[in-house]
Amino acid sequence: MPEPANLQPSTFNPQLARASGLLLHPTSLPGRYGIGELGPAAGMFIDFLAAAGQRLWQMLPLGPTAEGDSPYTSPSAFAGNPLLVSVDRLRDDGLLGAADLADTPDFPAVAVAYEAVRPFKEGLLRRAYARFRPDAAFGVFAARHAAWLDDYALFAALRARHDGAHWWDWGPPLARRDADALGRARRELADELAYQRFVQYRFFGDYAALRRAARARDVRLIGDLPIFVARDSADVWAHSDLFQLDAGYAPTAVAGVPPDYFSATGQLWGNPLYRWDAMARDGYAWWTARLRMALSLYDLVRLDHFRGFEAYWAVPAGEETAANGRWVAGPRDAFFAAVRDALGGLPFLAEDLGLITPEVHALRERVGLPGMKVLQFAFSDPDSPYLPHNYTPDCVVYTGTHDNDTTRGWWAAAGEEERALARRYLGRDGADIAWDLIRLAFGSVAALAIVPLQDVLDLGGEARMNAPGVPTGNWTWRYERGALTAPLAARLRDLASVYGRAPARR
Repeated sequence: MPEPANLQPSTFNPQLARASGLLLHPTSLPGRYGIGELGPAAGMFIDFLAAAGQRLWQMLPLGPTAEGDSPYTSPSAFAGNPLLVSVDRLRDDGLLGAADLADTPDFPAVAVAYEAVRPFKEGLLRRAYARFRPDAAFGVFAARHAAWLDDYALFAALRARHDGAHWWDWGPPLARRDADALGRARRELADELAYQRFVQYRFFGDYAALRRAARARDVRLIGDLPIFVARDSADVWAHSDLFQLDAGYAPTAVAGVPPDYFSATGQLWGNPLYRWDAMARDGYAWWTARLRMALSLYDLVRLDHFRGFEAYWAVPAGEETAANGRWVAGPRDAFFAAVRDALGGLPFLAEDLGLITPEVHALRERVGLPGMKVLQFAFSDPDSPYLPHNYTPDCVVYTGTHDNDTTRGWWAAAGEEERALARRYLGRDGADIAWDLIRLAFGSVAALAIVPLQDVLDLGGEARMNAPGVPTGNWTWRYERGALTAPLAARLRDLASVYGRAPARR
């Protein structure tokens, strides 16, 4: 298996290239194993992007998921999701045989049944590990990523030993990372630690193959980096001094957003907040390591909740909603100056949606990051900044995001005033609303235009990826095998060509 962590960051600059692409999380790819994977179907999606004249594939965070299955709540800010490991590549590498796959369940084709998929994939990975013989490439991988991999492997092993209990409930010696307790755990759990490293080795190997295939087809990958991390994570356990926690490791305040378009009581995310003062003392070393890791995977990284770097919404611990929080100053310019010095640039996109103040816009402009525009937000107000005639080129336009309904679903629920403004603006009757907005996005001056695949397929609300504030039923959508047709690719390529977003034909 090729060494998986050997790719250099791209020099692709969104401000120097007019391009378009699709938003699709890999879990939404088709396949027989119950969930999309970083295997053959991912390669076929890259082929479709290239045939369609699309140069960008944006995906959601790729970390392991926990309760609720959200990619934005992960037990690690560095690790990859074991559910995305390619079963077909495990078979091709001789780590699984036909007998191992003979009892593959008849999974749903258009939805991820996480409760069934998780034990199935875990069983296959453990069978593959039993046949795996570590080689030189594995040793190089484990050594190169030891700074995060050792803590994550031990965290995952201890979590399993404690039947999924939170790390702060493992007992004081382990919670406070007593050296003797950790050493004893490493000896006792040596085989489980090796298994966890193996799973990460396979994930990053699969991802490296995907990125090579993307570069070969002139497709650039856009990642997504949540600003906050989960309390029950290897990161908070290993670096508790960098978070706002009390002596018992409980958050003193948690993250969220105030009431907005999505929720009348705001969104109570519950993540522990950073001690930005402590992070500043070592030049934001944890953050620069996290961003360096992301840029080894992606050509561009979307910084989720960018406004939190200017000011973040702090909700006192114990509140039932986010309504009673307050704004607290973030790290602002000092953070981005440190990151620029450490990484040599800022190849990021700023998610600047929601309650955005002039100060947030000014920070984004000072550090030179493109912001986001969402067309589904454009038609509620004739003076909306999301209407394309108000754009400047330093932005990325979306028909909708993973948090929106599909465009077809949005249109079905829109009020008549909103529909009327859309019809006037588009000069269309709305009968083909998803493609009307795709055309509007591609024709705008925005440097980049990104469209969720659900809109390209003209799907309704049943294909929505996430409904913010709704705790269950999210992150399950998958497209059906055969949905990506040649006529569909031709239609996308024509729009990309007309509006100057398609690559030159070779």
